[in-house]
Amino acid sequence: MPTTTQAREILAALRLENVRYAIRDLAVLADEVAKTGKKILPLNIGDPLKFDFATPPHMIEATHKAMRDGHNGYAPSLGVDEGIQAIAGEAERRRIRNVQSIFVTAGVSEGVELCLTSLCNTGEDVLTPAPEYPLYSAVLAKIESPINAYYLDEEKNWEPNVEEMASKITPRTRGIVVINPNNPTGAVYSRQTLEAICDLARRRNLVIFADEIYDKLILDDGVEHISLASLAPDVPVITFSGLSKPYLAPGWRIGWAICSGPKDALKPYIEGVHKLLRARLCCNAPMQYAIKPALEGPQDHVKEMNGKLRRRRDLTVKWANSTPRVSCVSPKGTFYAFPKLDIPGDDLDFVKGVLTEKQVLVVHGSGFGHKPGTKHFRIVFLPYEQTLAKAYAGMADYLREHYK
Repeated sequence: MPTTTQAREILAALRLENVRYAIRDLAVLADEVAKTGKKILPLNIGDPLKFDFATPPHMIEATHKAMRDGHNGYAPSLGVDEGIQAIAGEAERRRIRNVQSIFVTAGVSEGVELCLTSLCNTGEDVLTPAPEYPLYSAVLAKIESPINAYYLDEEKNWEPNVEEMASKITPRTRGIVVINPNNPTGAVYSRQTLEAICDLARRRNLVIFADEIYDKLILDDGVEHISLASLAPDVPVITFSGLSKPYLAPGWRIGWAICSGPKDALKPYIEGVHKLLRARLCCNAPMQYAIKPALEGPQDHVKEMNGKLRRRRDLTVKWANSTPRVSCVSPKGTFYAFPKLDIPGDDLDFVKGVLTEKQVLVVHGSGFGHKPGTKHFRIVFLPYEQTLAKAYAGMADYLREHYK
């Protein structure tokens, strides 16, 4: 008879202690509220397909055709050729020059993870914005890279202060993350700011990670999104984008990265990224055949989407700036707003309160790492106007009842 022993507790790796993802972590509480029979008004996750948006039919047909044509096996590690060529054409249209590599990933998320992992040794860091999209801090925690945050300036339309960015650079800093258009603030950065960031990276020999997944979701006339890499062909820049947001296919998990800059300087780094790409084989093969029709086919859905988002943005900003204890810098792009709260207590208590009492699900600003001493919450204004109006009325009632 074998000896029976009680299994000991199996602990997770210590590197995971700082991994947080506030957007989905808060959804656990929402599930508990929903189990009581109450209907949740979701303003938390940026998935357009949960509302009145749909993947363009010509993209769906392209994936069906790929499957029917037998493209159901492994794809090349960098991506299928026709998709890579279409992305190269998009890079040219965005005036990105000196391109050294293009590769397709399982959403921008995988691209970010592979590129940060390939750059940073243990203890090295990259500058990340605060507030930020939480993926970056989660990946950095996993690879044991300390968080080195630079603050976005709410008084200047949420653009970064490049002088402050420079002050955060240490001998162990390897790169700068720039999210433009920005999640969670909706800011679209000026040419002057982007040129200053490029100059900083040039002088300090840093890689720029330009997350531009929302580049087509521009809500104000006269506002132009400028690809950061187009301003500095001599600076190493990794530009991320994909099908999820502008092409309404988040579940397909198709993203890509465009590596541009000086060939000799980038060569060893790109070889490292390619090594990881080979190790994970490839991303979803049939869905990659939608890249070419997406980028080169009809773009009507973008205009329609931006029109809806503009009306919902305007409703959101009007509510925020007319409600006591709330104010909001108007977002110029994306489908996010990041209102400021003037309340005692913290913003996590606020979002938990409006969830449990008013069934409105938003995300606390501290979950995005905003400036200490400030209080915010992120709104996803993708839902129908009627849903937004109901949610905003509920939050206004909560504020009036709890913060007199």
